[in-house]
Amino acid sequence: MDFAAIIGNLDLYLRGLWVTVQLVALALVIGLALAVPLALAASSRRGWVNFLPHAFIYCFRGTPLLVQIYLIYYGLGQFAAVRESFLWPVLSEAYWCALLGFALNTAAYTGEIIRGAMAQTPAGEIEAARACGMSPAMAYRRVILPSAFRRALPAYGNEVIFMLHGSALAGIITIVDLFGAARIVNSRHFVPFESYITAGFFYLCMTFLIVWAFKLIERRWHAHLKPLRA
Repeated sequence: MDFAAIIGNLDLYLRGLWVTVQLVALALVIGLALAVPLALAASSRRGWVNFLPHAFIYCFRGTPLLVQIYLIYYGLGQFAAVRESFLWPVLSEAYWCALLGFALNTAAYTGEIIRGAMAQTPAGEIEAARACGMSPAMAYRRVILPSAFRRALPAYGNEVIFMLHGSALAGIITIVDLFGAARIVNSRHFVPFESYITAGFFYLCMTFLIVWAFKLIERRWHAHLKPLRA
């Protein structure tokens, strides 16, 4: 094995790492902002309210992320209405198309995670909120959603990791992210093992940091569930 090419292109890997971190962080923030109202609407008992959220979640969870990115990046450009709209300067750029695809995908998965966690809210907590005179909006804000977020935390941690790994698809649509940097190094020097194992090492380190961060959050948010010491 010869890692001389990797050392010589380390700056390219670091730039790609920064692009990956940007894409994942922005997608998670936007996705979480969309997921909360999505979960609330999907939890409604009114069919005309929960139909569209359920359809959105089903479509994005039922199709591969790669297909979604291709439809956004390559598919939307074939419509004249899109090319002539004010959105075209954004949708014509690979970076923003990837970000849109990642954000919508993680919004669907996160919305379903939160909806499931809300459905598991103990009836006693809801009754206690009503007994305290809370309105439905206040009960959601102060009891149901915080309780759901605690239960959803482990599953959401997995979703963050899946989003990190799925972000490698950005390199397929010309974005020089971490995976894209590995492809460039391999095409220049033909060192597939060294180039991709280096990218894998960076992904592994980021995954470790994510797992560590969520362990700290779980330890803090679930501290009340620990047994008391005698």
